[in-house]
Amino acid sequence: MLDHVSITVSDLPRAARFYDAVMAALRVPCVNRSDVAIGYGVRNRAGDDGHAYLSIRAAGAPVHADRRHWCFRAPDRAAVDAFHATGLAHGGTDDGAPGLRAHYHAHYYAAFLLDPDGNRVEAVCHRAPEADALTKDDALR
Repeated sequence: MLDHVSITVSDLPRAARFYDAVMAALRVPCVNRSDVAIGYGVRNRAGDDGHAYLSIRAAGAPVHADRRHWCFRAPDRAAVDAFHATGLAHGGTDDGAPGLRAHYHAHYYAAFLLDPDGNRVEAVCHRAPEADALTKDDALR
């Protein structure tokens, strides 16, 4: 549904430490860096629209992080765990430890953090643990 999204932050260097860490944990590359923004993911091109792009942008003023929420797909449950741990180690605040959220569906495995500005971010894996293992086994072959 979403092609790209921007999250505003009050202190870009501080946010960069956090987003560089959590995006690396989710295996999403940093592809753009300037004094006013950082970009992660892959921008869509003509005839190739299966990608997503995240931009972290300097707000130029304090940020009021109300109920905004961004959720990032994780390739497996281990990446959700890494997202949470590395986010905490790089200035994030816990807003929900890694675990199942069965009220969404039986395999909804997610973790929630607040970034250094209070923006709520989530990582989720929708796959069953067996599917995670099969995906990893297939990649090794």
